Amino acid sequence: VTDIPATTGANFGQEVVCYESPRPTAGIHRFVFVLFRQLGRQTVYAPGWRQNFNTRDFAELYNLGSPVAAVYFNCQRESGSGGRR
Repeated sequence: VTDIPATTGANFGQEVVCYESPRPTAGIHRFVFVLFRQLGRQTVYAPGWRQNFNTRDFAELYNLGSPVAAVYFNCQRESGSGGRR
C-alpha cells in the first residue's frame, strides 16, 4: 500500500499488491512486512520478481526513507493438510 496519508490508516492508501495468505509447501518460511515513510508522492510499482528481492534496492529506487516499522512471522505447512503421503 502506498501514499497512506500520515494522519489516517492503510485503508486510505493506494493498494499496489493485494495480501495473500501464506501457503508454504514445505519447511518454515519467514514473512517480513516493512513500513517506509515516503518522501514524496510518486507511483510505486510492484516488483516483477521475488527471487533475490532486495529491500534496500527497492527503497532506493523509489526514494523511500529509512524503515519506520517492521514485523515478521514464521509459518509452515500444517501436517495432514493434503498432498502426497
